[in-house]
Amino acid sequence: MPGALRFETWERSIADNLGLGAAVDYALSFGLPAIEERVTGLAARLREDLARTLGVTVRDKGVRKSGIVTFTVDGLRADEVRARVAAAGVNVSVTRISSAQLDFGARGLTEVVRASPHYYTSDEELDRLLSALR
Repeated sequence: MPGALRFETWERSIADNLGLGAAVDYALSFGLPAIEERVTGLAARLREDLARTLGVTVRDKGVRKSGIVTFTVDGLRADEVRARVAAAGVNVSVTRISSAQLDFGARGLTEVVRASPHYYTSDEELDRLLSALR
């Protein structure tokens, strides 16, 4: 067998392929432009609300921002913020300097909390995230 296929000597995951197909169908039924609008709208709302929250600093840069929102909370390590938000039933992650050495180093950051609202994220979930920080 020519090409790279000759190195594929294992089974492929039928369940993964079916799941991917269902996810693509779901996204296409919502519409890709609608997904972009929803994600950027949720992220913009979250940035605005975080910026109005005492002790929270939004760390996003750039003119056109993505759906990823990064922030820090005065007096709390990012893992502490993640645990507090998780207790409210919302998932966020932590990005450390090892993943963004040049950017974080230039800005004097060692870690940030990363929230990634998606088109299926509810306003109520954002409210719970914000409440966990107050």
